[in-house]
Amino acid sequence: MITLRKLNFGITACPYSFFRLFAVNGDHIVFRHAIQSGWSSEIVDRPVGFFWGKIEIQSGIGRTVFAQTAPFSTAAGTILVQAQDLGKMAEELENVIDEDKLDDAWALYERLIQMAGFPRKSIVNKLIVAFAESSNLGRLERAYGLVEKAFEENKHDLLERNTLIYLSLAFAKCGLPIPAATLIRKLVETEKYPPVSAWSAILASMSQTSTGAYLAVELVLEIGYLFQDGRVDPRKKSNEPLLSMNPNTTCFNIALAGCLLFGTTRKAEQLLDMMPRINLKADATLLIIMAHIYEKNGRREELKKLKRDMEEAPNVTEMQFRQFYNCLLSCYLKFGDLESTSYMVLEMLRKSKKAKNSLGIASLLLDASRSDTAHLNIPPEDAHHRKPDESKNLVSFEDLCRDKKFSKLQTIAKDLLDVLVIKLQKQIEFITTERGILQPTEKLYVKLVKAFLEAERTKDLAEFLIKAEKEDSPVSVDDSALVHVINSCISLGWLDQAHDLLDEMRLAGVRTGSSVYTSLLKAYCKENRAGGVASLLRDARKAGVQIDASCYEVLIQSRVIQKDSQGALDLFKEMKEAKIPRAGHQEFEKLVKGSAEGGEASLMVTLLHEIKEGQKVDYGVNDWNNVIHFFCKKRLMQDAEKAFKKMRSLGHAPNAQTFHSLVTGYAAVGGKYVEVTELWGEMKSIAFASGMKFDQELLDAVLYTFVRGGFFVRANEVVEMMEKGNMFIDKYKYRTLFLKYHKTLYKGKAPKFQSETQMKKREAALNFKRWAGLC
Repeated sequence: MITLRKLNFGITACPYSFFRLFAVNGDHIVFRHAIQSGWSSEIVDRPVGFFWGKIEIQSGIGRTVFAQTAPFSTAAGTILVQAQDLGKMAEELENVIDEDKLDDAWALYERLIQMAGFPRKSIVNKLIVAFAESSNLGRLERAYGLVEKAFEENKHDLLERNTLIYLSLAFAKCGLPIPAATLIRKLVETEKYPPVSAWSAILASMSQTSTGAYLAVELVLEIGYLFQDGRVDPRKKSNEPLLSMNPNTTCFNIALAGCLLFGTTRKAEQLLDMMPRINLKADATLLIIMAHIYEKNGRREELKKLKRDMEEAPNVTEMQFRQFYNCLLSCYLKFGDLESTSYMVLEMLRKSKKAKNSLGIASLLLDASRSDTAHLNIPPEDAHHRKPDESKNLVSFEDLCRDKKFSKLQTIAKDLLDVLVIKLQKQIEFITTERGILQPTEKLYVKLVKAFLEAERTKDLAEFLIKAEKEDSPVSVDDSALVHVINSCISLGWLDQAHDLLDEMRLAGVRTGSSVYTSLLKAYCKENRAGGVASLLRDARKAGVQIDASCYEVLIQSRVIQKDSQGALDLFKEMKEAKIPRAGHQEFEKLVKGSAEGGEASLMVTLLHEIKEGQKVDYGVNDWNNVIHFFCKKRLMQDAEKAFKKMRSLGHAPNAQTFHSLVTGYAAVGGKYVEVTELWGEMKSIAFASGMKFDQELLDAVLYTFVRGGFFVRANEVVEMMEKGNMFIDKYKYRTLFLKYHKTLYKGKAPKFQSETQMKKREAALNFKRWAGLC
């Protein structure tokens, strides 16, 4: 030990009780201080003169002292030891933060942390909040780096809960959902539980983007898992902070609405399955969102059950009823259930017709008015275009800290939920309202007619359209829906279907003009179908329809081309005896052109576009997907496999939804990793042969199963495929999963003798760890 008298050194004023100096390796001086609480130390290397001096910083509770050493000479020399008061530097850092000189503050912080580690808790939090309030991406990244460093060095106690909530909210508002979600997860891990009213606002801001919406579901699933099946006892007072985090209806509405808007509806069903396990009751908004999800996933039976809940639910608005019945009709069409669809359309038309009399409309308008004004603060037409007030969504850190119940953030969450709900309302295609009365749209007619025609059910189509004409407002003979459908069939070259529809009209006693006969006759002549021409002329005469001059001209020309001079002469005489003027009806092409040039596309033009552009639906795929999903949900995987084989043998091509049900079913059973590997091979072969597309939800489910089972060669294949497709992968989730099940895997040195297979497995696991950021 070197005594103080033999050292020439300068030390700034320091409040410590006593100091000690030690020689280290014969060349350096180590300065230590002692306080009553004990010793703590940190070694720092700093250059001193021409040599490297080793500095040891000893700190007690809230106190630090710094000693700079000079090279030690055994012969003679002067050793300077200086102790710098880091308190002044910390005070200076706090001042520049208060003055909003954030770049200077960061530079000072970096100097301070190199010399003595983290400053005191209040300064750390003040710096993070200042960066968060700036809404500057560079400063937000610095704040996040500071938080990461604190967690890495196990000093997360320096970080206050409200500070991390505020930083997470700032990231979410700036469209950076990944760090926002990570901060929420860190809060849960360190048991600084964020109340649901706080993290629901972060969830709502995240859900405005595709990646954020996907992470929002993951957060709700992870947090909801903690409360499943009564795991948390609400009677214990110690559980109050945890219980305050329990997901509520608003959280579910936000996460599910985000799924709908960005097309991850199978992920959304996992949330729906969780609802009864955490005793969550659905409100009217949640019921509508559930209807949308069931419609997208083809859950027809669930939708039918939901209908009863909708009828019994209080405070259901007109717009919500429109959304629900739109979902129901869309689902019927997906399954080719034309009877249910046409029945619903006719019911709407009957009720609409009944409401048009004075007594009916008075009562219905009164009910609709009461329903809307009782539950909406604004008229329905204004609600559709309403935008959130951005000024209301601004909250300062001081306000957040004062608001113990986070009511301001709760309001923000509900406002942003309204934005998501309004976007969903814009997806209504099949139903509109007139004075509070539900009515089918032209789009619904088009979809239904197309489905009837594709199923070759012309008789049923004619019956439906004739009934619809009787219930709907009367129109001219040549402007009825049935005539438009016939003209569309003629335009598409479906002449037999057009003729069948004309026959059904004639047999039902429905009169029509000559234009539709003229159009069909011209089409028959163009195709040189003499038999069709003769049959149609007989039908026209039976119906008492006189064809026009343009049609006679086409028929005569057709006879001349066929060198049937006598037939052409007979037609000319018939035309002359009937005294048919030269100027007949407008040609079909002019009718189409006039319809297209109108302000609103006619039924015929819309139908033509839908049939030409739309794809034919394989209704059997939806039926078999439901069967396979049912077995997988019940964990009857052998039955699911049989259904899958039967589906393929019948010629129905499985899609991403089919495989998603199977993969999640195997994962639920547990230990079925070999089966998933075989299924993965089959999926790739089908995708190569038929062009089936893998989506994010399917690949994420496959990746989760492979990582859980330790199949890292296959896991890396999935990662590569997802990255090529620019799909988001939740690395935080997979880091957590790896550490949970494979923490000690391949940690030591590789054994000397390994088979080629073992080497590949080891390399694959290490590659996955590197990708996940675990090494």
